[in-house]
Amino acid sequence: MRRLSLLSVLVLGLSLVGVHTVQAAAGTYSALGDSYSSGTGSRSYYSDSGSCQRSPYAYPVLAAQQKGATLTFTACSGARIADVQNNQLGSLNASTTYVTVSAGGNDAGFSSVITQCAKPWPTTCTTEINNANNTIRNTIPGRLDALYNAIRSRASSARVIVVGYPRIFNGEECNLLARISPGEQAELNKSADLLAGVISARAAAHGFTFVDPRSAFTGHAVCDDTEWINGLSDPISESYHPNRTGQSAGYTPLVTARM
Repeated sequence: MRRLSLLSVLVLGLSLVGVHTVQAAAGTYSALGDSYSSGTGSRSYYSDSGSCQRSPYAYPVLAAQQKGATLTFTACSGARIADVQNNQLGSLNASTTYVTVSAGGNDAGFSSVITQCAKPWPTTCTTEINNANNTIRNTIPGRLDALYNAIRSRASSARVIVVGYPRIFNGEECNLLARISPGEQAELNKSADLLAGVISARAAAHGFTFVDPRSAFTGHAVCDDTEWINGLSDPISESYHPNRTGQSAGYTPLVTARM
């Protein structure tokens, strides 16, 4: 009984630092990426994750639990593609079984674009959306290639799952403090589609699996009756990110099905 008790304490301690050991025999899993992978928006985070906002409700934690895999959780809120490449690949090696990665949204500057779109009339965000689209077309593909090459060079045998982003808006205005017009919402969704196409193409070019959450989140956007994505929130960092249901019912089934 004492041995079992000590084992339970050890497992609990590992969970608190973001490394979730369930069944080592099921393989090792490294979760890389930005806020959509760290779990920003779930409103509960590991105390040692700081501004990275890694959440026990994020899909990497839930997927690791379902698969019985040993998780190394390095995804970090605010991470750009270069941040993932430079700061998050330390756990990858030839024996890594699974890798998930989401990256590109911060390179496109979606957070600042949405902030501009949310400003009161007559402020518009057409220029910011066009700039983001140009970055998606011309800059992000090369950055993703460099990241994906680095992942494969370190994790030569891993199943790599590239995780995309949902469309955030449904065309309705339901928040007086962030009145993004239906037209702006449509353009932002088009940018999400553009980014999905680029990420999917680069993932396929490297032999990686692409997880596309856009269909799963349809009917669960900001202002829908059952939101899987937060609207304008307090604190502001929670805004326009998947909530706990978005992570558990949206992302987790899609990811685990491909692991």
